[in-house]
Amino acid sequence: MNATPEDILRPFRERLEALDGQLAELVAARLAICCEVADVKRANGIPMMQPQRVTSVREAYAARGERLNLSPEFMRSLATLLIDEACRLEDEIIDAPASATTVEARR
Repeated sequence: MNATPEDILRPFRERLEALDGQLAELVAARLAICCEVADVKRANGIPMMQPQRVTSVREAYAARGERLNLSPEFMRSLATLLIDEACRLEDEIIDAPASATTVEARR
């Protein structure tokens, strides 16, 4: 009996699914830290947008990409997606009423 394309690809798809789960968990952990940063920014009157940090993170991602033989532009794009979501969350937290600004209040 000949293996179907589904049979042939199943082990690869299972490995990809496992990695996708890990990636989602890492992104969630990263964004949780960004929420903590937003609390600190709000408490200390620090502006949400830190342009030099945005540039630094994008370029760090590009450099990691080069070291890992990944497209630096792809890695910059990935960093941009993460930064955009972090900024959205930070805006929500910084602009929220005082009673809803702590990490504990959001849980």
